[in-house]
Amino acid sequence: MKKIIYILSVAALLVSASSCRNDDDFTESIFDTTIPAVDPNSATAPFDQWLYDNFVVPYNTEIQYKFNFPASKLEYQLAPADYKKSQLLAHFIKYLFYDVYTKYAGDEFLKKYGPRIFHFIGSSAYSPTTGTEELGYASAGVKITLIKVNDMKFWTPTSQYSDADIDILNENQFHTMHHEFSHILHQTKTYDVEFGQITPDDYDGRDWQDRDSVKAHGLGYITHYASSAIFEDFVETISCTITDNDVRWMNTIIDACANGGVKEGDKERIYTLIDSLEIEGLDDPKKPWNHFTMKKETAKNSETDEETERFVPDFHVADAKYQASKEDNLTLKYVDEQKFTSFRDYLDNWVKADNNSGNGGMNAILKKMEKAGKWYTDKWGLHMFEIRREVRARQKNINTFVKDSVTIYDLQ
Repeated sequence: MKKIIYILSVAALLVSASSCRNDDDFTESIFDTTIPAVDPNSATAPFDQWLYDNFVVPYNTEIQYKFNFPASKLEYQLAPADYKKSQLLAHFIKYLFYDVYTKYAGDEFLKKYGPRIFHFIGSSAYSPTTGTEELGYASAGVKITLIKVNDMKFWTPTSQYSDADIDILNENQFHTMHHEFSHILHQTKTYDVEFGQITPDDYDGRDWQDRDSVKAHGLGYITHYASSAIFEDFVETISCTITDNDVRWMNTIIDACANGGVKEGDKERIYTLIDSLEIEGLDDPKKPWNHFTMKKETAKNSETDEETERFVPDFHVADAKYQASKEDNLTLKYVDEQKFTSFRDYLDNWVKADNNSGNGGMNAILKKMEKAGKWYTDKWGLHMFEIRREVRARQKNINTFVKDSVTIYDLQ
């Protein structure tokens, strides 16, 4: 009680003091405004000024690229972010994230809903306990931490960004950004509860990392991590729509169709999805999704002698074997089922529609994308495929953007 009285007393004194002042004594601020926001004598002053002009002033957002030990997760051995790569990433965030949402949602959108802090970490964040690697995290919808900044390729005129470099950038940083930003949005305007009723029984917050890609996709989750919780499933659906490349998407579709979970009408919807994702090359024999082998996997439990079978595409056999290696009593055997030289042949002729199956597989993924997309549009006036198209167009222009618009500063 004494503490409350003391605070009120201080407030009363301030009111009393201000009421006794003459109008002639008025100043614009009670704080010292003569101290510049950026220290001109700092070794990083030019970049700090750029951050102030491009993030602090328009969005009230801080880029913490210098190592912030108290704000780091102490369970990991972390390293600071490289100074020059931090500059490159900050420019990419402005060009590929802020400018995109501003274009489609208006100038006030990110000023109101955007994160207030981006925290850069140079190294990976690997947990030896769970065997998982954390690619980023958010704090209370305010701060987004981005990991593995030092793994970024540093752009030079003679070493420009390739498609593979963009894929790494998406995987390590921008997937995380769209994932965490989607959390901020759904915590502001909630999504339809029916989203969580599509695959209600298969979420596993503890052992989701033990599911291989075929298992996760077959259950109706777009990633392993999506199967950890409903809200993670929701934001992964949005983030993957925006950032996953063509190969990753086609592999997901092939996986999700392999072991059931496709119902009447879904095949037409899959082709519509591929068109919406603007994936080309279904008739191009050079594309990886037009030449793969489906294998029949037999898993035998040595303790129970129980055998289970499923189909696994050859590009995910290694993933399946790695997950199985965690169980001492499980052995796997693979037999070639069919070799495909056309995705259309796979989907049209090999995949069977089963209206009696549950809500897993591709049918569940299609339903989740529909729910997430409707929320994205109804609540925010945005379209997932439109944002994906804009991001991809800017990524294709990334080398021109860096060459013409980015200045990387040395330490002064």
